[in-house]
Amino acid sequence: MNILEFTLLIAAGSFVAGLLGSLTGLGGGVVLVPLLTLFFKVDIRYAIGASLVSVIATSSGAAAAYVKEGFSNIRIGMFLEIATTLGALAGAFLAAFISTKALAVIFGLMLLYSAYLSRKPRPRAERNLPSDPLATRLRMNGSFPSEEGGMRQYNVQRVPTGFSLMFGAGALSGLLGIGSGAVKVLAMDQAMKIPFKVSTTTSNFMIGVTAAASAGVYLNRGYVDPGLAMPVMLGVLAGSMLGARILVKAETSMLRLVFSIVIAVLGVQMLYKGITGGI
Repeated sequence: MNILEFTLLIAAGSFVAGLLGSLTGLGGGVVLVPLLTLFFKVDIRYAIGASLVSVIATSSGAAAAYVKEGFSNIRIGMFLEIATTLGALAGAFLAAFISTKALAVIFGLMLLYSAYLSRKPRPRAERNLPSDPLATRLRMNGSFPSEEGGMRQYNVQRVPTGFSLMFGAGALSGLLGIGSGAVKVLAMDQAMKIPFKVSTTTSNFMIGVTAAASAGVYLNRGYVDPGLAMPVMLGVLAGSMLGARILVKAETSMLRLVFSIVIAVLGVQMLYKGITGGI
């Protein structure tokens, strides 16, 4: 395989990763890191470096489009990002004291259960529940373009629970070295009762903030290879822009199905790593 073929294959794989990352709110790293390390035999440190650059590209490309279309809730994103950052710091500190193998198994089981839960559509009665007083005070309630046409209003529920789950998402990210996009979407969708499209698009906005901080560390250590990062970034950016166009018109049930399949695969992967000691 020559350099041109290698570059084109990586760009094609990155395109698919960007598309999935944009639709699910998980970021392209979920697909990219295993693809680069297992299929292309890239050193995992360089794979993570390229993946972080791609997550920034996904967030910049897709999130900008989602904000323009009126899907992302920036107030929710910025508020919950505080919890994620604090959790990541706590996770990095606790990494030396907690068994990551056991944690990976528990997290894998939780993801599999979440995949089952996320497929269920939310009852219409839950759409009209009164807002959490804290959400009202922080002006988190909003609206987004609905599939039926026009704007649909929504109220945010259980803000403290969502904040706690985001702290946990950040801690898992720091402990296990994984992206916390899956927990972010689940916390907003299942706990805070935010519409699924708003949850995924707001997650896309949030992951870019987290990745930007991590990417600086990898760049400083020399793990961002321009020859690898460039085709990855371009492929992911193209995929995320296409994903942004699809999401606007896609049915929520289809998005839930794609999301549940991706996190089920993630859950199996975490279980395998925890049992075999690969984490």
